[in-house]
Amino acid sequence: MINKDAKIYVAGHRGLVGSAIWNNLKKRGYNNLVGRTHAELDLLDGAAVKQFFDEERPDCVVLAAAHVGGIMANSLYRADFIYQNLQIQQNVIGEAYRHGVKKLLFLGSTCIYPREAPQPITEDALLTSPLEYTNEPYAIAKIAGLKLCESFNLQYGTDYIAVMPTNLYGPNDNFHLENSHVLPAMIRKMHLARLLMEGDEEGIRADLALRPISTVSADAPFDEIREALSKFGITNNTLHLWGSGKPLREFLWSEDMADASVYILLNIDFNQVKGNDPQVRNCHINIGTGKELTIAELAYKIKDAVGYKGIIEWDSSKPDGTMRKLCDVSKLHSLGWHHTVEIDDGIKRLYSWYLTHR
Repeated sequence: MINKDAKIYVAGHRGLVGSAIWNNLKKRGYNNLVGRTHAELDLLDGAAVKQFFDEERPDCVVLAAAHVGGIMANSLYRADFIYQNLQIQQNVIGEAYRHGVKKLLFLGSTCIYPREAPQPITEDALLTSPLEYTNEPYAIAKIAGLKLCESFNLQYGTDYIAVMPTNLYGPNDNFHLENSHVLPAMIRKMHLARLLMEGDEEGIRADLALRPISTVSADAPFDEIREALSKFGITNNTLHLWGSGKPLREFLWSEDMADASVYILLNIDFNQVKGNDPQVRNCHINIGTGKELTIAELAYKIKDAVGYKGIIEWDSSKPDGTMRKLCDVSKLHSLGWHHTVEIDDGIKRLYSWYLTHR
C-alpha cells in the first residue's frame, strides 16, 4: 500500500481518465497530488519534463496523458498519433526511472489487440496477428509503452504496471465533433439534431459557443451553421452516422476505470502479474465490463436518453473499424475488482453532465 503522504503525479489530470483518477485518489485520502496542464508542461518537450521531475520528485506516477481520438481522427492524423504518444511515454517513463520512481501506472487501450483476435480478448492475444488499420499508429505507440514498462521492470526491478481499458466515457469527456470517440460524439450529435429539429437556434448557438468547431462560428448566419452541421450528418429530421451500426463494442464508465486503476496502483505489483514463464510477456491488465452491444443499439439508447425524435440513418460507405472488441476481464476479476456502472445508467449520467457543464 502506498503511504497517504506519497507525492503522486497524475499526467493528464484534466482529461477524461486523469481527472477521474485524481478524484478517486482524493476520496481515498491521497491529497499530495501533482498535476500540470498542457500549457504548464508540454509532455512532448523532454527538457521540460526533466525539469518538472527535478523540481517535484514524485514518489508515484500515473501516466494518463495521451493524444487520443476517434476513428476519423485516427485515419486522418496517423503521424500525430504515433509520434506524440511515443514522445509522451518516452519522456514521462524515462524521467520516472531516472528520478527513482518505483511505482508507475501506464494507461493504454484495448486497440493494442489484433483486428481478428479471438473473442473475448485475453491479454495473451497481444502481437499474435495484424492490427486494425485505422488505429494502427496509436496501437503501436501503446504497445511500445506497455513493453517499456515491462522491460524496465525486468531489467531494473521497477514496479510499472500497464492497464488496457476498453472504450471509456464519462465526466470531462471529449465532445468535439471532429475528433471525439463514438459515445460522446453520438451524444452531442443527437443533442444538436434534437435542437435543430425543434428549431432551437439559440440552443445550437450556445452549444457551438461553448464547444466550438473549426468550420463555423457560433455567431455565423444560421444557414452557414446549418450547412456546417450537415457535414457531420446532422440535418433537419435525420441524423446520419458512420458505418453500418453492426460492430460490437464494450463501454466502461470512466469513474469505474479510475477506481480499477487506483485499486491496481495501490494493491497490485509486477510480481503478481508476471507469471512463472521465464519468457515474461503480456503482464498488462485488461480493464472493462466483459459486456458488449452493437453501435446501433448504443445509438438508440442515446436517442432515448437525449429525447431525439428524428430518424437515424447509417452510412455504410464509411469504415466500421474492428467488428468486435470485447475484453476478457478474468485477470482483473481474479485480482479483486469488478465494474459497477451499467451502460443505460452511464449514458443518462453523461448526458446530464453534458447539459449541466455549459
